Amino acid sequence: QVQLVESGGGLVQAGGSLRLSCVVSGSIFSINAMGWYRQAPGKQRELVAGITKGGSANYADSVKGRFTISRDNAKNTVYLQMNSLKPEDTAVYYCYTRGMSMYWGQGTQVTVSS
Repeated sequence: QVQLVESGGGLVQAGGSLRLSCVVSGSIFSINAMGWYRQAPGKQRELVAGITKGGSANYADSVKGRFTISRDNAKNTVYLQMNSLKPEDTAVYYCYTRGMSMYWGQGTQVTVSS
């Protein structure tokens, strides 16, 4: 079992920044990759960014150049630094881990006002 606790969401004006954090606990040895999905109202959940155990990162085209994913293995934490936020980034952001199984956090709301 893996547990994920997210923090860092909130309300920000367009052009602003937020940093999301996700602390992972439990069977962390089984984790191969971690990252973030998001789901906006009326839309499907989409991958925002992911990072492998080796540190390779991938991003959705819509966030490339604005968002940066990183991980601190000593703290079992994955971060998502979000800069130049746009109203279309408004969504619930979910942390995930992928290994033998996939686990999800509870989600954190990000709202970007125009």
